[in-house]
Amino acid sequence: MEQVAFYILSSIIIISSLFMITRKNPVHSILWMLLTFFSAAGIFIQLNADFIAAIQVIVYAGAILVLFLFVVMLLNPKTHGFVAVPFRNIIGVVVVFVVVLEILMALGSMSIHGKYGNITPEKLEALGSVKLFGTELFTNYLVPFEIASILLLIAMIGAIVLAMKK
Repeated sequence: MEQVAFYILSSIIIISSLFMITRKNPVHSILWMLLTFFSAAGIFIQLNADFIAAIQVIVYAGAILVLFLFVVMLLNPKTHGFVAVPFRNIIGVVVVFVVVLEILMALGSMSIHGKYGNITPEKLEALGSVKLFGTELFTNYLVPFEIASILLLIAMIGAIVLAMKK
């Protein structure tokens, strides 16, 4: 039953992602993105990562999607128009091929290494997933965490600059 739910959720993610990038109306694309985020949260719940699932819903489905909606509403796509990118773009095909190749390589060598060595379900249960996440995030991954926050700040400033009237 667990595998069936995983296959259903992953199929929903793939289909809604395809619909997200092929819609002409940006609001419809954002709604398909919302379905993608909720399905990813469902997969996190299956992995017993309830904290990550909650963060997925609160941060991505809540805050980031609202930010996208505000940007779309501020840009007013009916007056400026969005550039329609042809699906047969060769660069897109190359990028998709590289990403699929990276995913296959990652799945081939999948194991969790970190400060605690190989993490087994027993260690995870004993330590607690939120504590492990916080410890790893603020010790081993502090610099990437700060870089991500700076990138989000730059994106927010860019959205404000784009929305300003001249």
